[in-house]
Amino acid sequence: MVGICLPSPPMPTEREKMVSGEFYDPCDSELIAARRAARLATEAFNATSTDDYQERIGMLKDLFGSTGDSVFVEPSFRCEYGFNIHVGDNFCANFDCVILDCAEVRIGKNCMIAPQVGIYTAYHPLDAALRISGKELAAAVTIGDNCWIGGHATINPGVVLGDNVVVASGAVVTKSFGDNVVLAGVPARVIRTLA
Repeated sequence: MVGICLPSPPMPTEREKMVSGEFYDPCDSELIAARRAARLATEAFNATSTDDYQERIGMLKDLFGSTGDSVFVEPSFRCEYGFNIHVGDNFCANFDCVILDCAEVRIGKNCMIAPQVGIYTAYHPLDAALRISGKELAAAVTIGDNCWIGGHATINPGVVLGDNVVVASGAVVTKSFGDNVVLAGVPARVIRTLA
């Protein structure tokens, strides 16, 4: 009697591994091509004139995974892939924002990002041998509705922020926080609860 041979499930792609939080190879040809496309798109976006407002909106809607109706980003802007960035309606990011979107970055509606904010999903293994191997990791970042991220703030991989959160200038957010808080410091901590 011959056993039934079922096909093996397909192996996940490096992109699938990346967005699911597994070790992935950033030198994969699909990822290299996607990063190149994002760099060309942001290069073109950053070269636009202040008068090219509608063109900028169209470029952002093409670059990001999803947006609300109203989206505004002040050049210069940098991202890793673009397709993993999802922003709600009435989104505004000021000068020199960097979003390393190896995993998903989801930002709610009515959010404001001050100048020189960094939102990072990518990170490297602590173990030196794994790090030297070139494998990378990524963890999604989620920011709720009505949030304000102050200038020079850093949001680290895996962070989830609730609604109505204010992050003070220069704060480094290394862990998740719930709704209605003001965060400040390195590492960031709650300095005030909002009513």
